[in-house]
Amino acid sequence: MATHPWGFYGRQEELTQLRNILARDRWFFVQIAGRRRIGKTSLIQQALNQTGRQQRLYIQIPDSDPTGVLAACNDYLQTFGLEQRVSSLGGLAKLVAHLATQGYVIALDEFQYFNRKPLFGFCSLLQAEVDQLSANADRVRGGVIVLGSLHAEMAALLEDRVAPLFNRTTDRLMLDHLDIASLIELLSTHADTSPERLLFLWNLFEGVPKFYRDAYEQGVLDAERPALLRSLFFSSSSPLRGEADNWFLREFRGRYDMLLQYVARHPGCDNASIVAAIANLSPQEGKQAGGYLKVLTERYRMIERRLPIFAKPKARSGRYYICDNFLRSWLVALQRPVSAIHFSPESQLIEMADHQLAEAEGAALEELAGRLYEESSRKGVSDFPLSERVKGYWDRAGVEIDLVAISEMSKRIRFCTCKRNPQKLLPSLPGLKNNAMTFLQHHRAFADWSVEYCAIAPRISLETQEALLAAAVIPQPLTTLLSPLSQDYSTH
Repeated sequence: MATHPWGFYGRQEELTQLRNILARDRWFFVQIAGRRRIGKTSLIQQALNQTGRQQRLYIQIPDSDPTGVLAACNDYLQTFGLEQRVSSLGGLAKLVAHLATQGYVIALDEFQYFNRKPLFGFCSLLQAEVDQLSANADRVRGGVIVLGSLHAEMAALLEDRVAPLFNRTTDRLMLDHLDIASLIELLSTHADTSPERLLFLWNLFEGVPKFYRDAYEQGVLDAERPALLRSLFFSSSSPLRGEADNWFLREFRGRYDMLLQYVARHPGCDNASIVAAIANLSPQEGKQAGGYLKVLTERYRMIERRLPIFAKPKARSGRYYICDNFLRSWLVALQRPVSAIHFSPESQLIEMADHQLAEAEGAALEELAGRLYEESSRKGVSDFPLSERVKGYWDRAGVEIDLVAISEMSKRIRFCTCKRNPQKLLPSLPGLKNNAMTFLQHHRAFADWSVEYCAIAPRISLETQEALLAAAVIPQPLTTLLSPLSQDYSTH
């Protein structure tokens, strides 16, 4: 395969929005939020280059005291060829304002660290400058972009009514993972779009562009699984070897390790099982498990509480999952083998990690299939226009359905079974249909709707597809679900 230079993938809507902000030629104060490595700085660079804005300053705020922050700022000022230096947080706020009046675009990354007590005073100092700039917005040609990776901390600084900077931003952008159509574009350029590779990489990286680029730069984006894992995680120079510890877990300083490990290894666990498991390991930690769960869910958004389709928001049937595929994969499959690299044969550790990643791909397939349904519907290229987000269904009686899809427009409801191993599809059909019957008995609103059954796997042989059709079940290999998005991309 020919080597193509790395490009800018997806984000066209956000890029247009940011480009329009920069083209206003007046004061702006923009908030951009999203998990680390999601592409916030790349988006800014792309927009600056496309609008020809050459006067720019980027500063990554360290998790430090004022002295450390000021030292870092002076290093960045030197790097960008600016003669000014700062000796106080007030001086930093004034310099930001001065540069904005000179037409500079100033990006302050990891802005959430200003929510730390030793640094919080900067927000009031910046507020005074921002208010002056806003009052003269038509005469100010530059602006400030603040980037943050911890949603709750950013919200506390910019959206809380008592915060100094409340209601000061002119625009907000929230960056999520790259959509699947963008991943298809990326893989079709640099690797292949086989369902096995897509599932493997999506389970590992989801839609974090930096991780795909790391694989590309290591020359392993199109390599076999063991070679990719060895290059990215197990070599002394592996770019992702310390990623989770450096950018996720260090925030917690060891406070939530046991809980994160348990949820990662038991996806879909409930509150009672989490508390019991933590209490079994440490009675004292068990008493705090509920509070820890609340912090990880609401403040850090690293754990997600999911409800079955149609459940009320306060239902007690919630199940917990690690939100981020990379963090889950690290905790489940990679952390222990990587830490043992100096004590065991590398090949055995890579095989262990690969096996555990493959085990996790079963649950990942359900999530990926649901995302494919939703993305195709949202873009108007689906044969099943959704009226509800695709979710699973379960109840206390033991009913389990992998995916339930609702189309109000066409009065259709689909019940889907998802299996990484396609040989398990046919044996799963009796359970699928029995559970669907129980579901329909509880939800009489669908009595006159068309009921459809689907079977989803990465690949499904023609023989198995014929057997599924004979059983009145629609076969949906990933290639079928991906096809509308591939065509949608090719028309742009």
